[in-house]
Formats: sequence, structure tokens, C-alpha cells
Amino acid sequence: MPVYCTQGHENLPESRFCMHCGEKLSLASGNGLYSGQMLGDRYSIVRLLAQGGFGRTYLAEDTNRFRELCVLKEFAPQAQSNTLLRKAAELFEREAGVLYKLQHPQIPRFRELFRVKIDSKEHLFLVQDYVEGETYRSLLDERMQQGKFFSETEIVHLLQQILPVLDYIHSVGVIHRDISPENLILRASDRLPMLIDFGGVKQVVATVSSAKSGRGMHTATLLGKVGYAPPEQMQQGVVYPHSDLYALAATVLVLLTGKEPQELIDDRHLTWHWRREVSLTPMVGTMLDKMLSPRPSDRYHSAQHVLHLLQQHSTAATPLPTPMTVAVNKSPVAVAVKPVINIPQPVINIPKPVINFSQLVNNFPKPAINIPKPVIKIPSVTFFKTKKIWFALPIGIISAYMGWLAVSGWLQFQSNLTEKKVPQSPKVAAKPQFSAAEQRRKNQLRDRRQRMGINNRYYIALVDQVFWERYPQYKGRRLTANPEDAKIRADWDNLAADCLDWLQFLPLETRKRLGSYSQKDRSRWQQQLYQLNLSNRVLYDLADAAFLQMFPQQRGQNFMNKPINQVWYAIAQEKLQAILKGNAYEKIEFDSGTSERQVSGRLKSGEGKTFVAELTEEQVMQLELEADPQVLISVYSPTGKIKLMEDSRDRTWDGDLPESGFYEFVIVSTASGKSDYQLKLIISE
Repeated sequence: MPVYCTQGHENLPESRFCMHCGEKLSLASGNGLYSGQMLGDRYSIVRLLAQGGFGRTYLAEDTNRFRELCVLKEFAPQAQSNTLLRKAAELFEREAGVLYKLQHPQIPRFRELFRVKIDSKEHLFLVQDYVEGETYRSLLDERMQQGKFFSETEIVHLLQQILPVLDYIHSVGVIHRDISPENLILRASDRLPMLIDFGGVKQVVATVSSAKSGRGMHTATLLGKVGYAPPEQMQQGVVYPHSDLYALAATVLVLLTGKEPQELIDDRHLTWHWRREVSLTPMVGTMLDKMLSPRPSDRYHSAQHVLHLLQQHSTAATPLPTPMTVAVNKSPVAVAVKPVINIPQPVINIPKPVINFSQLVNNFPKPAINIPKPVIKIPSVTFFKTKKIWFALPIGIISAYMGWLAVSGWLQFQSNLTEKKVPQSPKVAAKPQFSAAEQRRKNQLRDRRQRMGINNRYYIALVDQVFWERYPQYKGRRLTANPEDAKIRADWDNLAADCLDWLQFLPLETRKRLGSYSQKDRSRWQQQLYQLNLSNRVLYDLADAAFLQMFPQQRGQNFMNKPINQVWYAIAQEKLQAILKGNAYEKIEFDSGTSERQVSGRLKSGEGKTFVAELTEEQVMQLELEADPQVLISVYSPTGKIKLMEDSRDRTWDGDLPESGFYEFVIVSTASGKSDYQLKLIISE
């Protein structure tokens, strides 16, 4: 079974560190619970969601609630002493009791502490509601693949929706301690942000870890993500309500810029330099600066204060949706925090609805007498304005329904009036037209793109990126249909045709997905590769070789944050299929009594092949590669922590193997033509 870090990244079972974020992984033994396993005749396990130092987290069905989905968080800290385990369980139950009292529609409800015996051993689970949706980290990743980020309007809207949640938890004495894009979920059902993974439970694990390392159970434990947590939390382990405000401000800056806090903050002076990345209105910018002040006394002291400022800002600017008002349980919780400053909300005067007289008249009961209905000509608006008798309109209309004599009199009066003609709208000037040749060129590009099944929105974003990289002087300039821009439009169209040429080699189904690839695909790939004892590393090497052969100008660039990264994803998808079909994958096995194995083949430009061999720690391996100088080789240890060779032009390697498990060998060609290779491995004890 794969091993997961606390961020949910999937790793090989023998991995010691997360290959995605570098976090040290849990060394807990056992395979955990399996799909379909019943706990306490109530909870049916669906699948593993995550695994870390806290324990495993499972998605389950509650059979007592019509198989409603829920989350089971297993409490299994890495402590060996019975005393430590007992103390940790007490802390866990105490913290769970605090969270159980939280009753807010934007916080997953903590249902119960659930004890059950599995294989004669007692296990402790925390049961909470399952939230279906995407984390803001996933949403940001999807936008960054298209070269986009969250807008200021969206961020202000998010703050208006999440600050009332913070105000609520702070008012009952709870501090989240771990706000970040990973711990905010946009709920699919109503598009409201949900606050998840309260740091108090994680604090229990951290406290146990402190005790295990000899610092004692009562030593302040530093908890929080670097860059998101304020200085006093990271340095002293103390938190206040405004500590959450600091983390929230850091979170929204990440959503606005696509950069992590470490890239936006000066570590030496603890000052933020986000303005070079994004431009915000003065009020919002000043508000974020104050929330991010390194000195706690300089920050806003309550979420209510920030919300009040935002509402004033929204009133002065374009109105934004009002935060949802909910009834919540504010029972006091025994946690000591600084008092929250309650600032009164501004009173919003809502105008009374205007009565729709026409609807009133239409609903008025008609007389039962069968009288021929006269044709009524309504007087013009000008007449009523001139005579200043607007108030008589509803009375006159109602009178028409009360008797035909009154109607006749009204018609006689109306016959003396003249109707005014409604003025026609002025004609809009026609937009500038392209020349016949240019229009044909654009039509040909459009038709070709449609035949290739490429999403138009993504296609334009890709061409824009390539165009701006080729002509940086035009970046940010709006391209018009005026004659003076004809040359620039021609250059753009030529690059658009080049992009279609580059994408032509991809299969139709792969091209159709351009613009929609995301981190979810990487996770899916890892699961498929795991069946072959491979990691994503080898897939990325194969994809990089082909991608950089097509786009050499992207070498050394951070292309994963640009629209062109979708082409890399598409290439990786095709390389994965080649591995699964055995065209780019081979398992090296040593026959009984032999210690030498040789493989060979031929690679086209940008092609590669991966091999895997199960070897043992302290065995001696000799590697020899015969190939063109443009052929590169990489060798990874089973955990990926040690790279024996990486994109190397060396042709030999020998030494003691540092780990036991499946070693990965990747050979790729950067030559312009076909290249032959021969790889020889000699293993000795």
C-alpha cells in the first residue's frame, strides 16, 4: 500500500521522505484497513485518504445514516511508551471534545470519538463529516496551469465568507493554528469555503513527538506551516486570534500571486514584498499589510474588525455578495485566549419593495357580467408627466374594470390625445474588417484547430504565451483589428499555426484534454506506475526529454506555471501509456546463478526507456553504458532519496548499494537522430 504524507502526497511503501514535499514519512507498519472492512458494525471503509504522523485517514460510509459518507481519522501517534500513548490519548480526547462543540455550517461537524477493537487491539477514531469539493490549493494549481490566479474580487469575496467562521471559533475560544490553501475547501454543493483540519488535534501529535524526543510533554511545541504561521507561533509556540488572521492573509496572497510565502517574504526582516507580484486597491493592500505585521500588537485583533473594514470597502466600491448569516452555537469552550474585540456591524437599510400596480390590476377579480371588452388605448407617458397625474394611473385602470361607462368616458377623453413615436436607436458603427486574405488565414486556423479538437480558450492562452516570449515588447498590449496592427496580427497567426504543428503529433483524445490536466492526473499516474514498482520520477524524465526536444527554449524555465505545461502533461500521458504497454519499460531480472544482465535498444530523438531491478542493500553494482554522447542516464534508489546518477553522460558507475528495493534506471536520447545503446549490470555480494 502506498504511504502518504500529511499533505496527502502518495509515495512508495518503502519511502522514508515524501518525494513531493520532502516531509519525513511515518514508519508505521501494517497495511491499515482495507476497502469494505466494517468497523463496529457501522462504518464501512471506502478507501484511504491520507497517512502521516497522526495516523491514517479513511473515507467511510455510515451504514446507520443510509451509507452517508464520512471521514475516520485514526489516532495512532508514533510513540512507543505506554505512558506516552495514554497521555496522548487523553490530550486527543480533550481536543476532540473542544472540536465537538463547534457547530457551524462551514466547519465539518465532528460526530464522535469511536473506539473499536481490530485484531484484539483497541483503535481510536475521530469521526467527522465528509466535505465534497476541492481545496483552494487544487483550485490554484488548476488556474496556474492556464497562467491565471485568483482576482482581488474573488479574494475579497472569500474573506467575506471565511472571516465570520473565524469570528465564530475565536468567540468560543478556539484557534485554528494551521490556515493554508490546503485547509480551505470550496464545497461543491453551495460553493462556500469550508475550514478543515484544525491544528489542535495535530498539536497532540506534535506534543507526543516532543515527549518522545526527550523535551517533555509540557514543552511548547511549534506547529504551523512555515511562511503561513506568524513569527510568535513558529518561534514560541503561542497563538492568538490574530495568529489566524496572519495565516489567512498569507493564504490569500498565495492565491493572488501563485507564489509561496517564502518567495514573498524577507526572512531577515520578516517583511513582505508582495506588491511587485500583484496590484491591489489601497484599502485591501493596507489591510493585508496590517494582518501580516510581524508584531502581534500591530495586527487587527479580531476577525470582526477585518470584516467590518471589508463591508465598508464593499459599500464604497462595487457591492459584493453579503456573507451568509448563520445560527451557531456559541457555548463557551475551556481554552484561554485573548478577548475578541466586537465591533458593531454597520446597519444596512434595505428599501421597501415597490408595489407592482400592473400585477395588482391583472389579479383584480373581473365582474361576472358578460360585457364586450373595449379596446383601451393607454395614454402616453408624456401626457401623464405633463398633467402631473401619475397617481391616477392605477385608479383609472381599476375603474376600467368596474364599468364600461367609465371606460367609454376614458376612451372619449383619450381620443383627443396623440401618440408619440418611439425614437429608433442610433446605428452602431461597423467594426473594422480584416482583409480578405487575413480573414481566410484566420478561418483556416479556426477550422484546423476545431478538427484537432483543441479547446479554443486554451489555444489562445498557449499562443499568447509563445507570442509574448518571442515578442516581449508586445506583452500587455491589446491587439486591435485596426490596419496599423496588421503586421502584429500576422506574426500572431504564424505562431498560432506553429502551435498547431507542435500539437499535431498528439492523439486526438489527448489533444481534447489540453487545458484540463492537473495534479489529479499526477496522482492517478503514480497509482498506475506503482503497480510496476515505478515512481513518477521515471515518467517525468521521459516526458521532460520529449518536451524539451520540442521546446528547447523552455529548458531551465519554470514552464509548469504557464499554459505550455499542458503540452508537457499531454506528453507525460502518452509516455505513461508507452510504459504500461511495455514499449518504454522493462524489468531486469537475474537468472538463477547469474550476476550479470545486459539490455540494449534504439531510441529516436527525445525518446527514452525505463528499467527496474530489485536489488539489496550493500550489494556491489557495476554499471556500464555504451551509447552516443547525447544519450543520458539516471539511476534512482528505491526511496528516491539517493540519485546514483541523474541526466548523466558518464558511462560507468560502481559501488555499494545504499538501500534495498526496486532501483530505477532511465535512459533518454537528446541526439538529433536515432541512437543505439547497450546497458550492462553486474551485481556481486
